Amino acid sequence: MGAAKSTESLAGVPLTNLDQPLFEGADATKRDLVDYLDAVHTRLLPEIEQRPLSVMRVRLGTDPFMQKNVPKYAPEWLKTTTSWAESSRREVHYALCDDRRSLVWFANQRAVEYHPTLGRVPDFYQATHLVLDLDPPEGDDTFGVAVQAALLVRQALNDLGLDGAVKTSGAKGVHVFVPITTDVDMADAAAATRAIAARAERIDPDLATTAYIKADRGGKVFVDSTRAGGATVVAAFSPRVRPGTPVSFPVPWDEIENVAPRDFTIRNAATLLGDRNPWADALPAPQALPADLVAEGHEIPVARVVAMHEGKRRKRAAEQAAKEEPSG
Repeated sequence: MGAAKSTESLAGVPLTNLDQPLFEGADATKRDLVDYLDAVHTRLLPEIEQRPLSVMRVRLGTDPFMQKNVPKYAPEWLKTTTSWAESSRREVHYALCDDRRSLVWFANQRAVEYHPTLGRVPDFYQATHLVLDLDPPEGDDTFGVAVQAALLVRQALNDLGLDGAVKTSGAKGVHVFVPITTDVDMADAAAATRAIAARAERIDPDLATTAYIKADRGGKVFVDSTRAGGATVVAAFSPRVRPGTPVSFPVPWDEIENVAPRDFTIRNAATLLGDRNPWADALPAPQALPADLVAEGHEIPVARVVAMHEGKRRKRAAEQAAKEEPSG
């Protein structure tokens, strides 16, 4: 006979299996996830509302998985929006997590990570901000070099008269957000992101790289400029499926060199926040993008496209080399 399920509820949502471990290595239960997300809902919801949402869910005994499509058993009151996915040639029914009840429902579904689009419906390709994702090389304790690369991005922004806010990714990297005005179209936003990344790389090419192919990065921090268009990025205050369940957490620029991702978890982040919303406080007002920055970015090829063609070229070269090897 199986264990009895909990009859508890929150915000009108029945809750189940609250005392189960969240996932292996989480150092947290499902109850901890529900309690944390509810405690920060007034800070998290502004980051995800009206934005098509992808979530990373966990189930005991299986690998974590990213969910874009709303499951058929979702409650009727959960808001959704439909978009055509060109890559998979199908319609995707995204959730819009716009209120506390929706967030609690997702928590009860063991949705740990919250990845909204950069824009809001009805046109979520109209980004409200640029994102530079600083991805350090493989290895332990590489967060510090990601921070140094983020400071390069900040210098590049300041040289342009722009400003951004910084947060831990909750994994091993750092995110820099740059709010922009609503007159910037998708192509120009993507171009500006590429140009900012290129400028950061030029400041210190021994530290930072824009090389999309991992093998070409030479142990440097990848300044990822590909978060554009319909891309998503983990929201501020979102937990991550990582050991200890860290949280993507905003940090002032003058303190970012003194923190580590593990400093912020679902066990302590709500207490550290108190009644504050440091992300809202840190984000500058939307900014117009300099025309020369956008023009520069349009001269820079899209990294994924370059990587795809280069990957095919290398594969052909390897196959040709294999054919030319002497046999016997």
